[in-house]
Amino acid sequence: MTPATAKAIDISELEDLGRATLQIVHDLKNQLNGIKLYATFLRKRFDSENRPSEEREILAKLIDGLDRAAREMTTLVRYSRPVELRRRRANLRKIVLEAALSSNSEALEPAFNGEFDPDALSEAFRFLTQHAVSHSSSRDRNQITVHLNRSGVTTSPEAMVEWRAEFDNRSHPFGSDHKYESVHAALATRIIEAHGGRIEFSSDAIRAWLPLSD
Repeated sequence: MTPATAKAIDISELEDLGRATLQIVHDLKNQLNGIKLYATFLRKRFDSENRPSEEREILAKLIDGLDRAAREMTTLVRYSRPVELRRRRANLRKIVLEAALSSNSEALEPAFNGEFDPDALSEAFRFLTQHAVSHSSSRDRNQITVHLNRSGVTTSPEAMVEWRAEFDNRSHPFGSDHKYESVHAALATRIIEAHGGRIEFSSDAIRAWLPLSD
């Protein structure tokens, strides 16, 4: 008996699905913004009427939740589009430090120069730090250590940024497919790859490699 042939992927169907999904996300975001306007109006009324603090706290949490959902949708829309970079010669070590990450690189060490988009990489590093925190056993940002080292050969120098933490022994939070559980981690991966780099989600760390110019 001849096995059934797998149906070929229709790229046009995927593109149509992607466009439809983006439209749905756009519409949902508009609805969330409308709900937020009503919630903000109610919060102002509650403040003026001196309503119980519990009611005002619940409303504040509702508004925060709407803001988070809107940010997630914005990230999803950005992930669906090509990554556009504004490269310039920059020191990667400075980008790591300005992204509020710790580094084991001493201030007197040579610069990690390359052609980078500092804003895009800073955002990617923040996303990856958040991803590490959310999957660490303590959920504590202070327990995440970030290291910056040189790697590669002389003709093709690279910098490696590594996120480490203590994890729950019952799971492997940085499994190879785990980045797809977070649209932020997926977008960070695309930003790293757009710079000509690569990223690895292993059982004990996140590692990102980026090419250096010298």
